[in-house]
Amino acid sequence: MDTIIIGVAGGTGSGKSTFTNRLKKEFGDRIAVISYDDYYKRRDDIPLEERRKINYDHPDALETELLISHLKALKEGQAVECPKYNFSQHNRSDKTITIEPRKVIIVEGILVLQNEELRDFLDIKVFVEADADERIMRRAIRDVKERGRDIEGVFEQYMSTVKPMHYRYVEPTKYTADIIINSGMNDVAFDLVKTKIMTFL
Repeated sequence: MDTIIIGVAGGTGSGKSTFTNRLKKEFGDRIAVISYDDYYKRRDDIPLEERRKINYDHPDALETELLISHLKALKEGQAVECPKYNFSQHNRSDKTITIEPRKVIIVEGILVLQNEELRDFLDIKVFVEADADERIMRRAIRDVKERGRDIEGVFEQYMSTVKPMHYRYVEPTKYTADIIINSGMNDVAFDLVKTKIMTFL
């Protein structure tokens, strides 16, 4: 199967998910979406309190080899069982998500452009950026409302790992992108990527 894979990267709270969700809403089941966040490593051997302290913004926190193997299988026309991450428990769920092969696959996550082998799999590389103050506010709202976190914990995690890892591992990948956009709601960039997808489909 001829497949194009689109990577959507950017800092936490930058608008990656917004941009990806707009494309998913536009094309529905004609495209597949994979979240890199679901590939955080399983940590059954570590108590919850210890799992909370893990640096989840470091590349080593992710099982990138599994994601790459899944992308290879999808390009070969095989369905895959993607992991599902439980953010309140800081661990993988026992559930999986079946992803069927599609002509267009979007992979979204902060570090999608960081790993060279993964980056080489991407036909289109998008980086979404936003003001740092906007990003921390969006992350705080999301983590409290959707992931069961408290605001003190969100702030502590942001200052200790999220912010330094952003400047070390995320921000530099911007320069490997084909398209850099300043918002998930950027209509010009959205129309460009949408047109590219429509042409391929």
